[in-house]
Amino acid sequence: MARTFRVVVWLAVIGAVGYGAYATRDRWLAPAEKLLGYQNAAAPGEQAQDGRRGGQRQGGSGGGRRSMSQFSGPVPVLAADATTADVPVYINGVGSVKALNTVTVRAQVSGRIVEINFGEGQDIKKGDVIARIDDSVYKAQLDQAIAKKAQDEALLAGAQRDLARYQLMVKSASGTQQQVDTQTSLVAQYTAQVQVDVAAIESAQATLDYTTIRAAFDGRTGIRNVDVGNLVSSSDATGIVTLSQIKPISVLFSIPQQQLARVNAASAAGTLSVQALGNDGETVVDNGSLGVVDNQVDPTTGTVKLKANFPNDKLALWPGAFVNARLLVETLKGVTVIPSGAVQRGPNGTFVYIIGQDQTVAMKPVKVRQQDDTLAVIADGVSPGDKVVTTGFARLQNGSKVQISANPDQASPAAPSTDNNGQPVAENDQQNAAPGTANASERPHRRHNGQGGNGGQGGQGGAGGHNGHRGQDGQPGADGEQGADTGGGSASNNSSATPTQQQ
Repeated sequence: MARTFRVVVWLAVIGAVGYGAYATRDRWLAPAEKLLGYQNAAAPGEQAQDGRRGGQRQGGSGGGRRSMSQFSGPVPVLAADATTADVPVYINGVGSVKALNTVTVRAQVSGRIVEINFGEGQDIKKGDVIARIDDSVYKAQLDQAIAKKAQDEALLAGAQRDLARYQLMVKSASGTQQQVDTQTSLVAQYTAQVQVDVAAIESAQATLDYTTIRAAFDGRTGIRNVDVGNLVSSSDATGIVTLSQIKPISVLFSIPQQQLARVNAASAAGTLSVQALGNDGETVVDNGSLGVVDNQVDPTTGTVKLKANFPNDKLALWPGAFVNARLLVETLKGVTVIPSGAVQRGPNGTFVYIIGQDQTVAMKPVKVRQQDDTLAVIADGVSPGDKVVTTGFARLQNGSKVQISANPDQASPAAPSTDNNGQPVAENDQQNAAPGTANASERPHRRHNGQGGNGGQGGQGGAGGHNGHRGQDGQPGADGEQGADTGGGSASNNSSATPTQQQ
């Protein structure tokens, strides 16, 4: 029993000492902080917390007004003027580059390659020798055909002489007409044989010519498939080399079938211009003209193929490469254009914000005729010279006051600024600042159960704050030397109230 009593007494003593230390904390804690140098470092954070609590004691009204004050004033935006321009109308398509002419060079006769007269990737002209095949066999065949012709010509000459003699004999009655007729037939046979020999000579000559392989058109050679000494024949699938004509060059691309009538109508008026675009989809690598529109629509894709020819002087286009092409079908003359970013879409359609002379915006519906990534052609709703908003729509509404920013970075709402200790602060709010609080941020702030700082009265910025209680000896505490505590928010070094964001 005695032991239990001692435990209870000790607990009571410890509780009393703890409560006494808590009740008199402001008397001994402030000098300790000042001695250790923590007073000024802790002040801004505690003042920020006191500002939030002060705002809460007002039912959130004071803090809400100050939080909204950071968005007060004109809305920063970027603007551009509506102008008049000539706008080209393009139809875009995706296709591939194709050589204007391409051929796989193959041998027409069998034989061994004895000479190759081109380099890989070389530009050659029409008629240049590409390769030679061993022609000894084919020369012999030509010589044989020539000799056969000479033999038949000699036989023909003999038969013609005999025919002349038989004709004289018939006239002198020393011969018969039968002999004349038989000899006439023999002469005709030899004449036909000579003609066969002529054809054989021409065939042998052509075969001999096939041993020399020449370029069929101007073009560029590819990678060589055979070397000197290889046997080749007309049945080889790979051939000797591939020759492609890339100057000029063609581009095959497809467009939707819905655009076909528009293209046909435009091409009837003249040759249409086509541009080949680079990988970025914007850079024009070459300009050409429309060559042909395919005579049927692909039923599986609903598109029609178009072929355009390009000079390709800079070799920017290469066979087999994918390319974006755009076909110029029309040019809109003297239309009103604005940046595409200015066109907004709402439940009732497209609209823009037009800036008036008083720097206020008016929401106006517009009719867009054509729009791309950069420009929008306006058919109705905007006149040349009108200034339209292009960036900064988040806080805009009809009749809002705006400020046109010269720097694009100023078009977005500025983030709340921070003080030297990283605490977020809002814009100045002079009506909520406590009078005489120019150095209030240098005073540590202590509150207990919503009371003001020990020894100081609650600031005018927080009307709900209680007057600070005095120390036990009736003297102001060390914290409240000048009564500079503020209930609704502590003044910063620039003498302006700095409410913090709600947490």
